Amino acid sequence: MNASSARSRSASTKVDFTSMNSYIRCMKAVVSEKGQVTIPKALRDRLGIRPGQTLEFEAQRGKLIARKVETIDPVDAAFGAFRSDEATDEFIDRVRGAVG
Repeated sequence: MNASSARSRSASTKVDFTSMNSYIRCMKAVVSEKGQVTIPKALRDRLGIRPGQTLEFEAQRGKLIARKVETIDPVDAAFGAFRSDEATDEFIDRVRGAVG
């Protein structure tokens, strides 16, 4: 990066010193015929948006707002749902039948 591009980049970046967030003002993307937009890499990296991530969109006062949707792993959601005083091995023997 040369000195001139570094100056222009720093001139377009604002830093919120209370929360230490930086805001790059002028990131643009072109909407394709299919309505697709590429999110700039700097934003994807800063916000932790990865391939396959689901985003939720809404309009607020003329602005497009996108939020990451936190998906719950079905195994994590079911973990701990089955409670029993019976030991796991005893339960399996009762359901499947004792071996042998």
